[in-house]
Amino acid sequence: MTAARERRPPPKITASYIENAALHYLERFASSTANLKRVLMRKVDRSLAHWGGERPEALQMVETVLTRLAGLGYLDDAAYAANKVRGLHRRGTSGRGIRAVLAAKGVAAEQADAALGTLAEDADEPELAACLNLARRRRLGPFRKPETQAEFRDKDMAALARAGFGWDVVKRVMAGETDLSGWSR
Repeated sequence: MTAARERRPPPKITASYIENAALHYLERFASSTANLKRVLMRKVDRSLAHWGGERPEALQMVETVLTRLAGLGYLDDAAYAANKVRGLHRRGTSGRGIRAVLAAKGVAAEQADAALGTLAEDADEPELAACLNLARRRRLGPFRKPETQAEFRDKDMAALARAGFGWDVVKRVMAGETDLSGWSR
């Protein structure tokens, strides 16, 4: 990008602009209420820095739009948390990692715990299932070529531990315990 090219000024903040920006964001991404509020407030702050205005007034507009979208069903933190938990679990994210991701997205701890509780309904040992998913995806432990398993055992165990899995789960995966009755990918 050349120095001569200037950025377009941000649009002035209005209730309709905030609502359109929120809807446009929600068309592309699933979001929690707190995350959408952060996104909208960044837009508000850029606009206020350029055009001036009162932040509390803009914050009130954002809150009104968020309340309206939640009332219409476009924002549902519990559903967002449940979908995020299922996706992260399938990828092999540990329970600790899932909690961290949800906290970063602004999901309340109670909702995160409730969403994580649904994993226990799907598998007897969700943490073991997630660890197996990660090991399979990254070809660690029993999913590595047999001739290199012993050579990389410590590194594979460390990788699984860094991913947030407990020592007992890591040992079971490394021992080749890959048969989970009632478990599906």
